Amino acid sequence: MSTSRELLGHLIAFDTTSRESNLAFIDFVRAYLAEVGVTCNVIYNAERTKANLFATIGPSGVPGIVLSGHTDVVPVDGQAWTFPPFTLTERSGKLYGRGAADMKGYIACVLAAVPAFARAKLRIPVHIALSYDEEVGCLGVRSLLEALSQELVKPLLCIIGEPTELRPILGHKGKLAMRCQVHGAACHSAYAPQGVNAIEYAARLIIELGRLGETLQALPHIDDRFDPPFSTVQTGLIAGGKALNIVPEDCSFDFEVRALPSLNPWQIAQQLRQYAESTLLPAMLAISKQCDIRFSELSSYPGLYTSAQSQAAQWIAQFCGSNAFSTVAFGTEGGLFDEAGIPTVICGPGSMEQGHKPDEFITVKQLDACDDMLARVLDFVREG
Repeated sequence: MSTSRELLGHLIAFDTTSRESNLAFIDFVRAYLAEVGVTCNVIYNAERTKANLFATIGPSGVPGIVLSGHTDVVPVDGQAWTFPPFTLTERSGKLYGRGAADMKGYIACVLAAVPAFARAKLRIPVHIALSYDEEVGCLGVRSLLEALSQELVKPLLCIIGEPTELRPILGHKGKLAMRCQVHGAACHSAYAPQGVNAIEYAARLIIELGRLGETLQALPHIDDRFDPPFSTVQTGLIAGGKALNIVPEDCSFDFEVRALPSLNPWQIAQQLRQYAESTLLPAMLAISKQCDIRFSELSSYPGLYTSAQSQAAQWIAQFCGSNAFSTVAFGTEGGLFDEAGIPTVICGPGSMEQGHKPDEFITVKQLDACDDMLARVLDFVREG
């Protein structure tokens, strides 16, 4: 039987950066599960270059517990690593490697627990759900959830093992990422009033976006369970123009809304669109009928908040040994599981303080503590 430490070494060795295929990782897990008699469903993307995996241990037709994690990791490009990112290195009780914390450590613990789950007589099934492309917008898990929606029985609980230092997390904000493309009219800068300056109109949109963000920082939009306790709006990328003596014809910018679960982020996008169409476009079209302002979605996922009084919250408190419920600033696939009707919590080993950074690590102590948590899950689901 492999330990979580040994399995983490195998998992780190797979370069599952989101731009790469995760099929070698999935094949490894499938073969590992097959060794103890666990079959799984592999759900490929359209190009068959990536896949989700879903496996069940225990009785069918009974609501179970989902242990869920994403297989992809963020790039190491441009980061100054002391240790090889795709080789697990242990130093002074820390295990270094890309994905060690986010979130192959949790997956390694889940796989290490599989033989014990498979040997036990379970009254409640345990499901293993592994997804792809979480880091680029929670994309892959959607087809996995679509497949689950065909099942007659929904799981009792989903535990997403994002790194929380095994603290029970009940909520996070949702996210909407958008691109705005402003098309103006070029001309020589000496005759600037005869053109439509796409950069300047984009700037007016960005200023309006900031104003909309400021309105979210006051009551009744405050929720002290989150940090910061309000929804945020920010512009992250902008591009436009060709030369200083040409009135720029095109400008685009990308912005995001990180919304409390109580806010639909599309409300902000729609307000910005209305401002563009009612205030800016008429002035632009008066100069050139070719002008336009277009918005397109880049990615989105919903927020999550599971009630502290829910059965799901009480179960995760039992498993991790704490009812100090909290929220996290980063997003997860949890909101999508919740939308699918599966009560969801976030709890996993390691800290996001190490995630996405060079020399990412998880401590051996955290791996051991996660092994203990999954042993308590086994005690809960087994008969007798």
